[in-house]
Amino acid sequence: MNLTALDQPHRPDVEVGELLFVVVVSAANIVRDVRENIRNLVGGRMTHYESLIEKAVEQGLSDLEQKAADRGYDGVLGVKISHPVVVDGGVEVILYGNGYKLAAHKGKP
Repeated sequence: MNLTALDQPHRPDVEVGELLFVVVVSAANIVRDVRENIRNLVGGRMTHYESLIEKAVEQGLSDLEQKAADRGYDGVLGVKISHPVVVDGGVEVILYGNGYKLAAHKGKP
């Protein structure tokens, strides 16, 4: 499976398919959430949220790859990751792109 940020295929044997998207919402640990809110008041890196966003993006990429495979695609073109949003007690990330099939595999279900 190939996930790429390119919007257009650079091969003539690629058939672009439907838009695929996934949404990942991850909850934060309430104790760490309070600590991050205090850190926000005094300044500094909010490493707990950084880690939470990173894990949500990784999960989203994995989910997008699985969704493409489930629909018979060989990969996803133009993968975009929305601006992750820190919401009360968690993180929300949306990932999307177009599924594609290689001409040699068009007969796959």
